[in-house]
Amino acid sequence: MDCDIVISGGGIAGLTAAAAFGAQGFSILCVDPAPPVTDRETAGADLRSTAFLQPARAFLETAGVWARLAEHATPLQTMRIVDAGGADPASRVSRDFRAEDISKLPFGWNLPNWLLRRELAAHLRRMPDVDYRPGTATQSLFTRSGSARVTLTDGARVQTRLVIAADGRGSPMRKAAGISVTTTRFGQKALAFAVTHPVPHGNVSTEIHRTGGPFTLVPLPDVDGQPSSAIVWMETTANADALMTLDDSAFEAAMSERSCHLFGPLTLASRRTLWPIIAQQADRLVGERVALVAEAAHVLPPIGAQGLNMSLTDLGVLLDLAVADRTGLGTRHMLDRYARARGADIRARVAGITLLNRASMAQAPLLRDLRAQGLEALFALTPLRKGLMSLGLGTRTMDRVRPQVNP
Repeated sequence: MDCDIVISGGGIAGLTAAAAFGAQGFSILCVDPAPPVTDRETAGADLRSTAFLQPARAFLETAGVWARLAEHATPLQTMRIVDAGGADPASRVSRDFRAEDISKLPFGWNLPNWLLRRELAAHLRRMPDVDYRPGTATQSLFTRSGSARVTLTDGARVQTRLVIAADGRGSPMRKAAGISVTTTRFGQKALAFAVTHPVPHGNVSTEIHRTGGPFTLVPLPDVDGQPSSAIVWMETTANADALMTLDDSAFEAAMSERSCHLFGPLTLASRRTLWPIIAQQADRLVGERVALVAEAAHVLPPIGAQGLNMSLTDLGVLLDLAVADRTGLGTRHMLDRYARARGADIRARVAGITLLNRASMAQAPLLRDLRAQGLEALFALTPLRKGLMSLGLGTRTMDRVRPQVNP
């Protein structure tokens, strides 16, 4: 074999997979068609941020990368949900979900995506068992029961025991394995950018619901001495496209109004980027010698920090199985166990986030009033509130979805 595992995709999930499996002594080839953009101001930089929830941090520690990321991470102590669905863009219901109610740790830690790629790529270059090749992509796949052969865009052919498809929502390796997807389109796009604001965020992640989708501010480290947040602003496609055409001054006025002025006037601290919002789920998680993870397996609207945290749960389950039976790496038995362990949780979370997103888009006054009443009722029922907080973190499902280590 040329290597134990080929990882197709050098996004955050793919780079983390390379670090995690490489740390366990597997020989890894990780490829991606484009070198990572590792500077915020460079064209193509991913200006979104990722909130790593508690179980994700544990996995990153196992992968050997958390110590490198910790100094850049902003802790998330409180999740604030605001309903602003009245006649005017103003907060009418605001409830704080505090990490201290269920844990001694923060809910999670937030980092900019461009910085994550920079740090993860630098880490991989120091790992002896990882061959990281940005600028090279997977091109074709041939599998048989004992191995897989992957042809790369540079003409090389690699023999491997397992292919991990971490190559995004349009995954070439998923298509090569003949796996189809089910996609839900919401008629939405998300604007992603960073801002500064005069009112400190206090390590509170704030999600403001009105119409079109949530407006979410996630704490970042200060910029030039000013409090800073990453924003994901979900809107209908037409509204999002129109917002992208505004000059900076008009856009800052619009986003300050949409934020209900909770943090004072918002000032752009980065470029704006635009992303289509979909929910998508692969019809199968595995093929012969192929495992789908991350957005190759599931895509969610950016609500509740579920997307990448689900992806790291995928990787954790797959890693447990690989370490438990190294000789069975990539076999049908191993991959079937992975599919059984992850399938139900993925289906439930895709369905749940899809429902929440549709609720957040509600425009009819009656539906907006029901959304506000639902938030108040949820907060008032303490056992339910704590249970849903634990479920959102993933702490309640980890033992259920992870297989026992004995094969």
